[in-house]
This record gives sequence, structure tokens and C-alpha cells, in this order.
Amino acid sequence: MLKEMGRTSQAVLVILYGFMTVKAFEMEIIPANRIVKQVGETLRLTCNTTGCASPSFSWRTQMDNPLGGTVNNYRMYSTLTMNPVSTVNSHDYLCTVFCGEKEKKEKSVKVEIYSFPRDPVIEISPSSAAAEPVTVTCKILDVYPSHYLEVLLKKGDHVLHEKNFYEDESTNTENKTVTYSFNPTAEDIGKEITCVAKLPIPNMDFEPKERVTSEKLTANFGPQNTVITASPGNWPMEGDTLNLTCVTESNPPAQIVWTKHLADESIQLLTKNNVLSIPDARFSDSGLYTCEVTNVVTNKTEKATVDIVIRGAPDITKLSIEPSTTVREGENVSILCSAEGNPSPRIILRRKSDGADTGPYSEGRILLPSVTFLNGGDYECVAENEFGKSRSEITLNVEYGPKNTMISVIPATAVKEGETVIMKCTSSGNPAPVISWKKKKTTGEPEKIYTDAILTIKNIKSQDLGLYKCEAYNRFGKEEKDVKLLVQEGKLFLLALFLIKQMQNLCPSKKASTAAPTRQVLSEGVRATWRSRFQEQRAQYCNRGETQAQTTMDRICFQFPSIPNHITMCVSKIPAFTLLYSDYFRSQGFEILI
Repeated sequence: MLKEMGRTSQAVLVILYGFMTVKAFEMEIIPANRIVKQVGETLRLTCNTTGCASPSFSWRTQMDNPLGGTVNNYRMYSTLTMNPVSTVNSHDYLCTVFCGEKEKKEKSVKVEIYSFPRDPVIEISPSSAAAEPVTVTCKILDVYPSHYLEVLLKKGDHVLHEKNFYEDESTNTENKTVTYSFNPTAEDIGKEITCVAKLPIPNMDFEPKERVTSEKLTANFGPQNTVITASPGNWPMEGDTLNLTCVTESNPPAQIVWTKHLADESIQLLTKNNVLSIPDARFSDSGLYTCEVTNVVTNKTEKATVDIVIRGAPDITKLSIEPSTTVREGENVSILCSAEGNPSPRIILRRKSDGADTGPYSEGRILLPSVTFLNGGDYECVAENEFGKSRSEITLNVEYGPKNTMISVIPATAVKEGETVIMKCTSSGNPAPVISWKKKKTTGEPEKIYTDAILTIKNIKSQDLGLYKCEAYNRFGKEEKDVKLLVQEGKLFLLALFLIKQMQNLCPSKKASTAAPTRQVLSEGVRATWRSRFQEQRAQYCNRGETQAQTTMDRICFQFPSIPNHITMCVSKIPAFTLLYSDYFRSQGFEILI
């Protein structure tokens, strides 16, 4: 029995101990105290719970107004976020927590809202001079609740005016304005006009509760003493950054307008700032600049001017050929070059191939009346001053018909049968002439046989001789040149040389004055036949009397028609009997000229 009672006591103690360790159902709101927030800020209320395994949450205002925020529920807590805070959030907020069906707990927190975000704004209506009325306006922006607002206007330490807005019933932020007019004295000029705005909301802790703005009372004047400063100076170098600053004395501040006087006497509007900045200044930026300042209150205007001159090495601004860079021979041509620089550059205009100046020309111009192909080529303009030089090039292209057409023949125009002849035709012209060859037919009509500058005839034969014509042509005209190709008879030519040598030696005491060729290339049979004939005649001739022996011809010439330009070989002081062979000579292809 005692044992059973002991066991029962132990069980009761265990149960009691278990009840003692379970946490009670509780809740709290964070932050828990009275909350003060300014319009535009962010506020987050958190409702926490303990002692409940599965709580549920509910938020509301005590007057059942809109929450004005966002609710987020989590397992053991809930949040109400107001972002941003506005005047509609000025309430008592109540959080209710349910634990099961029977238990619930509630707590509330008070949220108070205000708006006093910035200092007052003072506007003092300008006066043209002392002793004229002045109106002071003070603006307090976005204030709430405005019925607590108090405003003071002060001149120095003296209160000019004060006003409150106790009768307002504002429900949102408002802009409030306080205006006061008075007649200032000369002693008032320079004193501070102050606007003091206060928002003393009872039992609300925030800072600041007072905001102050001051502005000096000044008379309107000017503009006056207007000047321009130039940096780095009135004579900057090309490429510098030029800053022109206009400074003036004016109250209120004057309006500033920059202008530039152009070469055509017009005015260019540049900017309305007090500083005119010109990065990377060019020669074209040189000129007269004007700063015009205007006080719209005093209705006065003043001007200042500065003359800017940009210095530097020359720039060639124009290099041209008129009427065009490509012209026909005979046209009138002008080559123009202009440059800018400071000091003014010296301009040299020349044709590069000449190696010497065509100028200098003060206006940078070359006139070429009735231009010829010799005037074509590259022209160069050089502009220079003490800071350096600049150069530019342009090409004059003169078009013309074929000129100076020439034919060269290798090895010669008279060749032996079987040799190779190369005839080359050259001609100048622009565009480059097209070369073609023609050959005169037996009918006398030319026949086109080849189109190229070089005509090659291999293994030449007698039928290849004749008149050849080279024709050079382009779209501006054509030019022709002839050459006569002759095939020389080798034996006939050498026979003439042999006979001449024999005739010069008819008599031992009578030598011809003209040296004869001694080359012996005829066959021995031909030479022997002619030698025996001459020896027989020579013996008869030389054994005659002195008178007969002196009977000679002054000169006999052999002409070879098949050799270019009808080459003629002559022998002086030969015996008259040689004319006996004239018929034979002619039958062999010679022409005898006596």
C-alpha cells in the first residue's frame, strides 16, 4: 500500500513539472512605444507571438481606416510595412493573434506623422534703387500638419511680420506662403532678411522643429565694369583650348550672350553662358567676339569685345584645277592653291618634275593657256610661315592624240633572206595609243596585218619586202609612219664591191682617189671571170699612148635600189672603157649614174 502511494506521488510530480516548463501564450508589437515618422520615410511594424504552435494574425486601425501598408504573415510573426509613410498612416494600429479557437491576444501602437522636410524659400522682389517698395515672400513647402506652423519674417534682429495657421484643418502636406512689403531705407541695403518657420507639435519628438533661411537685401544695379579675359591669351596657337570669360557687376545677375562678327558682316550667336569655350581652336576661330550683358530689372545692357587671332603653321584649304583635273590639249587651265595661317603663309606652286618653283604666286595661281601634253603631271603646293609648312599635291591629266610616232627596225630595213626582222612602233598619246600594222598590197591598197607595237617577221623571204605602215590611234586622233622593208641580194651586192676594186686598179700608176672595199667573199669562179676580163681590157688600155691612157671618167656610181634610201657607191677617175659593161651592170640590178 505504501509502495503504491509512493508511485502515485512521483507521477503527480512529473505532470506538475511538465506544466511548469510549457511557455504561456504571449504576443508583442515592435516597436512597442509611440512612433513618430516623417512623410516619405519607411515604417515596418512587427507582431511576434510565443507559446502558440500555429498562430493566426490580423491587423487593423482602431477606427477601421485603411491600413495604408502591406501585410506579410509568417509562421510565428506578421509584419505591416508602410513604404513610403504618408499622412493616411497617422493612426493607432492594432494586431490580433489567435491561438486555436479560444485564445486570442491584442496589442496596439500609435503612429504619428509629420512633414517638415526643407528650409523656407525667400524671394525678395527686386528694387531698382533704395527707398522703393520691397516685397518679401517666404515659402514653406510640404508641411504637415500645417495648423501647428508658425512663421516669422525678420530684418536683422527686428521682427517685420509673424503669422500662424492655427485655423487650418489639413489632412495632407501643403505649401504655405507668407508675404510682407515694406519701404527699405538706405541703411537697410545689405541687411539680412530672415524667414523663421517653426512646427512645434506637442508631445512629438522629432528634429528639426525650426528651419531658417536668410538673404541679403540689396539694391538692383548694373551691369557695369564688364570685361573679357582670354585664356591662354588673345593670340593662342592652333589646337589650343581657348576660354573666353565675361565678368560683370550686376544685381540681379545679368543675362550673358556671346556673339562673333563674321567676314560677311553678319553676327553669329554662340552661347548664353558667361564662359565661351573653344576646344582645339582653328584659324577660322579668329575674329571679333562680343559679350553682351543685360539686367532685365534695370533694363540696362553693356558690351565688351575681344579680338582673337589664332596663330600656327599653315593649312592648305584648297588645291584645285579648273575646269577639271583631266583636260584636252588646247584648253585653258588654271591651277589654284590657297592656305590659311598666321602669320600669312608664303605659297609656292610648282610642277614637281620641273625641280624649280613655278611661283611663288601671291594668289597661288598658275595659268596655262592652250595647255599641251608637256604641261601634264603632278603639281605641288607648299605653304609656309615661321611655325612650319604644309604641302599638298594634285595631278593634271592632259589628253591628246598620238604624237612622235617612230619605227625602229632590227637588224635593218635591208636584210638577207632567212633572217628575222623585228619592227617596233612607238608613239606618245593620252590615252595611250593603240598600235596596228598595215602592209601595202600589190594593188596599192593597205592591208591590216597585226595589232601590237612589235611586228616580228621570221625567216624573211623576197615576198616579205615592201611598204609597211604603223598606225597609232586613240579617241583624239591618229598618226601614221611608213617603213620600206628591202631584201638585199647578197651576191649582187658583193659583185659590185669586187668590180669597184678591180676598176680602181686598172693601171698600176693610176690609183683611184676613193678607197674600195677589199672583202673577198665571191666565189673563186666569179672573181676569176671578171678578173680576166678586166686584165685584158686593162692591158689594151694601159699600152695606149699617154693621151689615151689619160682618157678617164671623173666618176662612176653604182646605185642599189634594193638597199634602203638607194645607197650609192661611187668610184672616181676610172677608165672610160668600163662603160662597155654598163649594160651588164644594169642587167645585174645596178643603176649607173655618170
